[in-house]
Parts: sequence; structure tokens; C-alpha cells
Amino acid sequence: MAIAFLTHADCLKHEMGAWHPERPERLTAIEDQLIASGIGQYLARHEAPLATDEQLSRVHPPEYVRAVRDAAPREGTVHLDPDTAMNPFTLQAALRAAGAAVHATDLVLRGEVQAAFCSVRPPGHHACRARSMGFCIFNNVAVAACHALDAHGLERVAIIDFDVHHGNGTEDIFAHDPRVLMASTFQHPFYPYSGTDDPAPNMVNVPLPAGAGSKQFRAAVSEAWMPALDGFRPQLVIISAGFDAHVEDDMAMLSFTDQDYAWVTRQMKAVAERHAGGRVVSMLEGGYALSALGRSVVQHLRVLAGLDA
Repeated sequence: MAIAFLTHADCLKHEMGAWHPERPERLTAIEDQLIASGIGQYLARHEAPLATDEQLSRVHPPEYVRAVRDAAPREGTVHLDPDTAMNPFTLQAALRAAGAAVHATDLVLRGEVQAAFCSVRPPGHHACRARSMGFCIFNNVAVAACHALDAHGLERVAIIDFDVHHGNGTEDIFAHDPRVLMASTFQHPFYPYSGTDDPAPNMVNVPLPAGAGSKQFRAAVSEAWMPALDGFRPQLVIISAGFDAHVEDDMAMLSFTDQDYAWVTRQMKAVAERHAGGRVVSMLEGGYALSALGRSVVQHLRVLAGLDA
């Protein structure tokens, strides 16, 4: 069965300045590697729809959604926070990113595909319940999880986050929610300087020191994530797929490789197969070294599509 690949041209129009690392070229780098690898033929492409206010309001207060809409400029750039800006196309891109999360969840839970990957931006895992942060406006994985829980009636959803930065927004939204188990690794101490101060029982946070690589990452997954995930028995696995812990990415100081992303995807796919009928939804988060990003996404997709045998 092909896996779904969701994206939209609107996501290329969101720009925060020539200096900004979260730039449109991230998505074109992924497309280039899909062509170079030949994996594109195994992907069922879907255009990301616009998220509705109802879908967003499962996660974000209506007044926050209205504030984002009101902040959208007709020209130029406005900043929501020091790291996160909007140009005239950003609102549409953010709505497409969250809409991709919803549509991917529908495709997977309706059984139309086994897994889905959303190649969208802006990313989402720093977006808190009522605050933008760290390049993120709406929390895309949270929108996916709440759609699975509230619209599809699931009882247990796992969120996996291997971005180099702690997914503080996702933790803010789901801390102490027994329906959600979040498992993450992240560099610490490092932006956003969270995830280690008395996390909630449903948060499996494993901070890694600068310089940590494959050995430490794989130990964290094997020794901390896997027992918690198997005990939780998720009915859907959602991945905050950030690739900025790659050794080639100079935005941070971890040393993961292309093969680490294949390996962790294999472990999470196995969890999904044991407990969730194999159902996986993956959302792009970070990753700023363009070649490494494209290659790592290809490794991620190869495993999700069952092409790694």
C-alpha cells in the first residue's frame, strides 16, 4: 500500500526573511531528494486542505486563532514573537499545515493508507495552547491528535518527537492528558530550555547532552520510549519529525545520521504494528541543513513505505 504524502504550494510562500533558517527551500530540498531517490512512485500525493476554526479550536482557544488571523499582514512582515514572523501568505500556509494534519489523520484512520507524511511548513511543536513560538503558529501534531481523539473516537494516541528542540508546545497542550503519551528526545540545555523540570507522568522526555549521537539516541528509544509505548498501547502513532539533530545541521549540537532516522522510524512503525494496526501520521518539524534534511526524510519515508527490507 502506498503511503500518503501531503503538501501544498502555499507552504512555499511563507517567508520570514532571507536570513531565516526556516525557509521555503526546505520543502524543495525534500522534493529534490524524492526525485533523486526514486521513492516518489511509492507516494500517494494529496494537497493539504485548509484547517477549519473548529479543528483548530480543539487545541487553541478561539481568541488565539482570531488573533493570528487579525495579525496577518496585507504586505510586509509582522512578528508574532522574536523568531516567528508572518508575511501575506503565512496564514494560508499555517492553515494548510494544520489542515494536512487533519487530512492525514483521516486518510490513515479510514484505512485508505497505512501511513502519511506531511511535508508542510510552518512547523508546529513549539506552538503552545495560546502562544506562537520558535517558528511555529499552530501546533500541527496536536491538531492531528485531537482530531483522532475527538472526531474519530480514539482513546489512546502516542506522539513521538525526535526534533533537536524539546516540543514544549505539545507538552503544554497535553501534559496530564491520559489519552496522550508523548515520548521525546532533545538536546539539553538548549532552546526552549524546557522538558526537564518535573514533567507530567504522560511525558517520556529524554534530554541528551551536546555531542550525543547514535548510541545515546538509540539507548533512549530502547530503554525509555519502548517500554512506555508498549505499556500505553497507542491506537495511532503521530510523529513530530524534526531532522535538525543531524550531524550536518549546525543549528544544534547533536550528531544523528541518516540511518538513525531510518532506525527510529523502524522502531515506531513496529510499535504501530503491534498496537495501532500499523497506523502512523508524521509531520515535518525542524531540519535546516538542506541536503541532510532531504536525505533523512527519504530514509523516514522508505521505512514507512516498507521499502527498507
